[in-house]
Amino acid sequence: MISDVLTEAKDKMAQSIEVAKDDFATVSAGRANPALFQKLLVEYYGTPTPLVQLAGFQQPEARVLVITPFDKSALKDIEKAIVGAPHLGVTPNNDGQLIRITMPELTAERRKDYVKIVRDKAEAARVAIRNVRRAGKTDLDALTGEVSDDEIARGEKDLDAATKAAVEQIDEALKKKEAELLEV
Repeated sequence: MISDVLTEAKDKMAQSIEVAKDDFATVSAGRANPALFQKLLVEYYGTPTPLVQLAGFQQPEARVLVITPFDKSALKDIEKAIVGAPHLGVTPNNDGQLIRITMPELTAERRKDYVKIVRDKAEAARVAIRNVRRAGKTDLDALTGEVSDDEIARGEKDLDAATKAAVEQIDEALKKKEAELLEV
């Protein structure tokens, strides 16, 4: 019973960590990265469709990304979606066959803005992890009559250790992303 609560909490914490890392990947560090377009939706035949399902990506240079649509008729829709995504801050270059995107150099001010965004995402992940801990603690407290107090205390200690480890993973990923963003 206690192990079930701990397993569920650890799984949810791992999911929170993965979501945070995915969110970090969507913040540009001045390099072309297909992950920046991971959550971009393209209006394709009237249906919002993720860009990754409509096109392939190549990165011929550090700051250049080439998007090759599987269906050439989607080229204009893809271009429109990229232009309409203000968080990207890029201008697509459509040559009729593919879209070429050159990532602009980041200014010091823009880098600081991105660091702030990443810190906010990290804090949201920490809050999610603490909420999982709180829910796990509530579940453990609900077992009060069924298992001994010592086992519940041990379970809470394990839950706290898992929470601390998850928060440390978020902090480590944050440091890594901040270093990447501030690197000139």
